[in-house]
Amino acid sequence: MEFIIHRLDSCPSTNDIARGMARAGAPEGTVVTAEEQTAGRGTKGRSWHSVRGKGLYVSVILHPRTAAISLLSLAAGLAARDAVATTHGLEARLRWPNDLVLNGRKLGGILCESAFLGNLADYAILGTGLNLGHGEADFPAELRPAAVSIFMITGKPVDREALLAELLAQTARRAGMIESGAEGAAGLIADFEHRSAFRSGDSIEVLAGGEPLRGEYRGLSPEGALVVGLPGGVRRFAAAEIARVL
Repeated sequence: MEFIIHRLDSCPSTNDIARGMARAGAPEGTVVTAEEQTAGRGTKGRSWHSVRGKGLYVSVILHPRTAAISLLSLAAGLAARDAVATTHGLEARLRWPNDLVLNGRKLGGILCESAFLGNLADYAILGTGLNLGHGEADFPAELRPAAVSIFMITGKPVDREALLAELLAQTARRAGMIESGAEGAAGLIADFEHRSAFRSGDSIEVLAGGEPLRGEYRGLSPEGALVVGLPGGVRRFAAAEIARVL
């Protein structure tokens, strides 16, 4: 995959810019990155705190040739985790479906958005936000207990360009696993479970619309859904979040 990088000083959201470009026919591998986002977004409409010059805010356009786009968010998470490990030696874990955590605190997040033509995806946008150069004071007070940056762990400046290059290389590799078929998709799921912040049998609390559900983490389904053992039996969640480990 060849990448064409568009570098912005500031924008509301790199995902929003990338979506407009995808609708206008931008090719796969088009990348939007910005020094800051004024209206960065996470999942469920949450805001993503995007301090100028402190983070990596990047969105990649894909044109999937597979129906297994439910795995793209997992692929993006693995790509970000591997990029951080390769460039800085930090072994972040993955909190399904879209968070990177380090020492129990959030290092980054993934926002995967897509549009369909019939049953196939027209395009997908893989948005990644990583906390790079933040100090404690760069986070809002309410986020400080739960957030962390690479600088806060290593005490060293972060080479953002090296990290971006590795992230894009890993994104191409992970997307290629999905495109390669069932074996590649199974390998992706296995890799995600190996890097997961949870282990089979962990007691977790799941938020899925209504009241929190308490159950036992059972890994992921072949489609990338969360599998939870509940008092009434095993249940799969395609859209939910793990609130906490009990």
